[in-house]
Amino acid sequence: MPSVPAAPAVKPNPFLLTPRQGEAARALLAYLGSLPLKGADAQLLALVVAVRAARGGVGNLTGQDLRSLRLADTEAAVAALAPLGWHGQDALIGGDLVTPVKVTVPDLGDRPVPRLPFGKVMRSRVSGWTTRTLAAKPVKKTSTAARLAALFLAAHGPADAYGTVPAHLPDECGAALPELLARGFLLELDGRRYLLAQAVRHLSGTRPPSDTPPAVREPEEELPSWDEWKDRASVALRRHVEAVEQCPECALSTARVSEAFMRKAVPAQFQERTRTAYGAWEAKFPDQGPVAAEFAAAFRAEHGHGPSVKQLCKALGWGKMSRELRIHVIRRLISEGWLTNTEPVPWTLRPGKAAQPGPPAATAPAAAAVRRR
Repeated sequence: MPSVPAAPAVKPNPFLLTPRQGEAARALLAYLGSLPLKGADAQLLALVVAVRAARGGVGNLTGQDLRSLRLADTEAAVAALAPLGWHGQDALIGGDLVTPVKVTVPDLGDRPVPRLPFGKVMRSRVSGWTTRTLAAKPVKKTSTAARLAALFLAAHGPADAYGTVPAHLPDECGAALPELLARGFLLELDGRRYLLAQAVRHLSGTRPPSDTPPAVREPEEELPSWDEWKDRASVALRRHVEAVEQCPECALSTARVSEAFMRKAVPAQFQERTRTAYGAWEAKFPDQGPVAAEFAAAFRAEHGHGPSVKQLCKALGWGKMSRELRIHVIRRLISEGWLTNTEPVPWTLRPGKAAQPGPPAATAPAAAAVRRR
């Protein structure tokens, strides 16, 4: 009996993202999660604009780009970006399909440290990954929510192992996950665990570093030295950096200062346990806005720069706190107007608009807290 020839081996598609580019894709999605937007249409449009505006705060889109997103309500999605302070997107409606329209995202430009610190190659690769994922056969004809969910799951999902649905996945996208399973984008979906299908594993953003070909390197993505980073900084940022680095009161190591300024800025996402812990903290330490503002003013007067989040929390005797809780507490004080900062630049906390002018730093009670740290 003649033998049956073996089926030819199917060579898997090459991965689109290196591990570092996968980190950048997840930072982009975390940034989207920090925006006060509702509805998958507006969120998907904002994501596409953000990745194109990541380097300078201005992204170019055409009417054809907008049409290719196949939004359920395009006009409503475009209008939803205006309350964010973005502008220029209105020209996408009713114009021709090929003329680029400049959409300005102030939050991504004019910052000492960029919110999305993408190099030219990295921005291009993440943008290309976004386009390819949205156009993947299993999701091409799905709902907007399902296609946006596909981006989240691909970015966070390992190529050959189970992933966990990210906590900041929009609710509308969570409801669309069964659609991705039915269409074959997911091989398995069990509660919050999922497994990418073989056909889309090349879209994974968390593949092992060993799978990165040695030849795939991005020169401009190599981190500069601390001195090179400072040379590239603006005059104002350089002045602030040196105030922290040379502060005799803090006496911080160069390694700690450089790590704090050079690390990638990723928008914080708070889980339910952090919000619960904040409620307990607030009950134990009520009305902390005035004392926090007073301390920040006294610290700045003595040190020449603001305190770090950890320095402020520790000096005010708020007890042992997780990093997430510390950040959440400070974010709330900022939103209430007691504090402000130049996010994400470290050591920039200072009194906010709600803080009344306090007594001179030498006599303020907070000055004693600075000396007790």
